[in-house]
Amino acid sequence: MTDLELAAHIAQTAGQLLLDLQSSGLFAGKSLGKAGDRVANAFIMEALKSQRPEDAVLSEEEQDNAERLAASRVWIVDPLDGTREYGEARTDWAVHIALAINHAPAIGAVALPGLGVTLTSAPGFVLPARAAKPRMLVSRTRPAAEALSVARALDAELVAMGSAGAKAMAILRGEADIYLHSGGQYEWDNCAPAAVALAAGLHASRMNGAPLTYNHADPFLPDLLICRHEDAQHILNLIKQTA
Repeated sequence: MTDLELAAHIAQTAGQLLLDLQSSGLFAGKSLGKAGDRVANAFIMEALKSQRPEDAVLSEEEQDNAERLAASRVWIVDPLDGTREYGEARTDWAVHIALAINHAPAIGAVALPGLGVTLTSAPGFVLPARAAKPRMLVSRTRPAAEALSVARALDAELVAMGSAGAKAMAILRGEADIYLHSGGQYEWDNCAPAAVALAAGLHASRMNGAPLTYNHADPFLPDLLICRHEDAQHILNLIKQTA
């Protein structure tokens, strides 16, 4: 099984486990979210240990191990991105499985189990046609000030959504055009989405235009921009002007 096939298989299977747990009726709300984090993480860690025992892993739900810093191959995973949305039985939550190779987001799979969709970094993806008016993704609960400023400058329509993975994949799904985030994230929040977006031919970078890199001692990665390549420089210029 290739790395890409493994990432997709793990993401899809973890997503199905989460759906089964959600429909069990044994948990609800925050307790459902906590249970989902634990169940999905346990499966993902066992799957990676079985299939890629020599690789390092960085997971949101695991104690960090500094030995990963010496590894060239590091799986970076978020077993349940959008715990709040999952607990509320919404569809904008995701499972992130990524492989960073020499700090680059090389392989990615983002499962959207509530929608029955998994998007990966497989080549050949064709982006849908863009809308006449730009659509910018923002957080449901805490829209970033920079994103709101850029949206005003672009006269963009705001699209509120939960999970970071769901937001990034909304661009590939033709539901939005720009994802600008400055409210603070970690490597597991955006490694898989970045890998999938880059493979699809989208622009993905930090807010200052610097590349997104992974497997650092401090996994805090506070900002990112995902958009179409033809829009990237204009948006980066607007970010500088509104800073």
